Amino acid sequence: MDIPLLWQLGTLALLLFASAFFSMAETSLLMLNRHRLQILAKEGLRSAKLATRLLNEREQFLGAILLGNTLANAAAATLAAFISIKYFQLGELLMPVATLIITFAILIFSEITPKAIAARHAEPLALASSYVLLPMVKLGYPLIWLANLCANSLLKLLGMKVSFTEGSHTTSIEELRSIFSETTSPIPTKHREVLLNLLDLEQTTVDDIMTVHTQLEIVDFEAELEDILQQITTSQHSRLPVRKGPNEEIIGMLHMRKVISALRHEPLSQRLLIQHIEPPYFIPSGTPLYTQMQEFQQCQQGIALVVDEYGELKGLVTLEDIIKAIIGDFAKETQPEDQAYKREEKGSWLVDASNSLRDINKKLGISLPVDGPRTLNGLIVEHFEDIPDPGIGLKIGDFKLEIVKTQDRAVKTVRIHP
Repeated sequence: MDIPLLWQLGTLALLLFASAFFSMAETSLLMLNRHRLQILAKEGLRSAKLATRLLNEREQFLGAILLGNTLANAAAATLAAFISIKYFQLGELLMPVATLIITFAILIFSEITPKAIAARHAEPLALASSYVLLPMVKLGYPLIWLANLCANSLLKLLGMKVSFTEGSHTTSIEELRSIFSETTSPIPTKHREVLLNLLDLEQTTVDDIMTVHTQLEIVDFEAELEDILQQITTSQHSRLPVRKGPNEEIIGMLHMRKVISALRHEPLSQRLLIQHIEPPYFIPSGTPLYTQMQEFQQCQQGIALVVDEYGELKGLVTLEDIIKAIIGDFAKETQPEDQAYKREEKGSWLVDASNSLRDINKKLGISLPVDGPRTLNGLIVEHFEDIPDPGIGLKIGDFKLEIVKTQDRAVKTVRIHP
């Protein structure tokens, strides 16, 4: 039976369209946002459920697409050669020309163009194509299974193994950090900062945010009662550590509100202080913030004393400090921030050296080393191996620092040059 030329050309166009469909479906499904797909599936969208099933059976889904695409391309090439010979009288010398023409047509109309379209409109095209692909996977399962078996057997002979498990496509912490750091992200800037801070909880320790022991307000249990009373009535804190003995051992945390309430009924005494001293809650230095936040929740505590391996007090950390590390300062401090960070006209910064290096890096957008000392003062003292005098300059990494003020055997103010 002689099939008209018009029908054969129509069949050729249909084969090119089928090849384009498989190329478009493959690209759109593989580029589909899996989290968005899960949301649509939970909302009951049928096409999203079908697409989810296809992606969960990735080996069969890819096998069906490759099988369909290969058959369509091979049939198109064969039909084009048949038409060339029968209707256009092309001899053996001109057959390569026909081959180049059909190859160019497949490349443009069945590969590049549909894949470019799929990359721009992945979601609607993937959801629409899932209605066609899923039945194809079911109908062609025996042939797809046989093709995959042969391919996997060949790979085993070559000592290779291909896994299509979902675990290989999970997003790592570093990938999430990169996504949230993108300035083109639709996530608001403040929300991105909070998400990045959450990702940093495992890497940040209590040492990075604690109040160091030299800056703690501590009650001396053996001091004069008048001095203790003055300290209690003027303190701005809800609890204060209490020390006792020649070794200045921390014996507990004094609950200020309860003590002040008790003073309305009786004068201050050591007995009254003991009644309102709570047991101290010690935690080891280097505890990750995420771990400590969980410990606070389990122990129903809000304040912890940080100690080193020898039991020496290093500082104090509160649940409020961890929350601030995540969402930033949610209340105005008694001292304005410009006392800790002051921008100068030439672009340099005057920085309080007691600030943590992580906080300085975050606020100034620089990268001072954080794998050693926790504060700028500690970094300078370690680098200089002494307490430098004001006016001395030094270079740490790529940054030039100038000592502006020192006091009480510590660096107080530093100028950081751009």
